Amino acid sequence: MSLFKFTNNWFGAAAKGVWDQLIPQIKPEKILEIGSYEGASACYLIETLAKEQAIEIHCVDTWEGGIEHQAGGTAEADMSSVESRFYHNVRLATRHSSDRVELVVHKGYSDECLSRLIAEGKKGYFDFVYVDGSHQAPDVLCDAILGFKLLKIGGVIAFDDYIWSEDLPSGKDLLRCPKPAIDAFVNLNFRKLRILSAPLYQLYAQKLSD
Repeated sequence: MSLFKFTNNWFGAAAKGVWDQLIPQIKPEKILEIGSYEGASACYLIETLAKEQAIEIHCVDTWEGGIEHQAGGTAEADMSSVESRFYHNVRLATRHSSDRVELVVHKGYSDECLSRLIAEGKKGYFDFVYVDGSHQAPDVLCDAILGFKLLKIGGVIAFDDYIWSEDLPSGKDLLRCPKPAIDAFVNLNFRKLRILSAPLYQLYAQKLSD
């Protein structure tokens, strides 16, 4: 839809090809997205799923940017504009959806927002959890653990930027990469999940048990 306001094609380049195959198969009705930025992935889910079913999608973001945004001083750091584009885009997608879309925005830090959802009784509630928030390993591990608790058995959890690393003058810092945290989460829960085949820029797992 040409009226969307996206300033990059990160989602299209990294995830869309896999989601074109995966999302119609799993048809999630309740979705949790950790890290929404301009809303590209949320809009994709609304456009793809709400043509034939009602959906409930929860978007979690601070719209403060990560360390890589704050330190770089680049255009991405204008997070108030990013947040405005998010609301413009998801409202546009929702307005053009055929079926009902319940969009719930949680503005805040993911550990607090996800813990609140658990406290509200939403453990095992979501069909699809997309982890695309902070790239710092401790944050990613926290999002993985809490997101997995919120995921229902049989649901799918997806991690973006699995092999992403920050271009630092001192070289790669493992604490500022998602991969060590995702690997630790998968290794500690290997009996409870099944890795789905997909290009490794992202990692997908189906929950088999609590």
